[in-house]
Amino acid sequence: MIYDEIKNISRYRGISSNLDTAIDFLEKTDLKSLPLGKKEILDDKVFANVMEVQAKDEEELSFEIHKKYMDIQIDVEGTELILIGLGEFTEKEPFSEERDFGSCTAEKSARMIMGPGRFIVCMAQEPHLPSAAAGDERRLKKCVIKVAVED
Repeated sequence: MIYDEIKNISRYRGISSNLDTAIDFLEKTDLKSLPLGKKEILDDKVFANVMEVQAKDEEELSFEIHKKYMDIQIDVEGTELILIGLGEFTEKEPFSEERDFGSCTAEKSARMIMGPGRFIVCMAQEPHLPSAAAGDERRLKKCVIKVAVED
């Protein structure tokens, strides 16, 4: 996991070329101006999903896990909590290779407060629970950039 302010994102160049492509996109793009939906950045290797969601109570959500992609999660409007799973995990929904998605519960977690100006990179195979309510205001507009793991 990487958790920081978006103004510092260039510090994370060099981890992978696909992540560098995502960083280039973030440095050149006004996320507020992006329409809802999928925006291809580099074929199926780097793409953005812009969405509006309602944050929920943590108990209503499950940790998700991906193996092919890492997620860069950014709140464009609103503030959410994102939890990162620590310790032992218990599978809830079996992992689907086709969807690159599975869900689990985590024994322990670290809690990150998001909001405009912050980002988090959830690494592949790192359980994370996005869209948890951080307060009474639950409307979120967020951008999730999917970054393919390189062999």
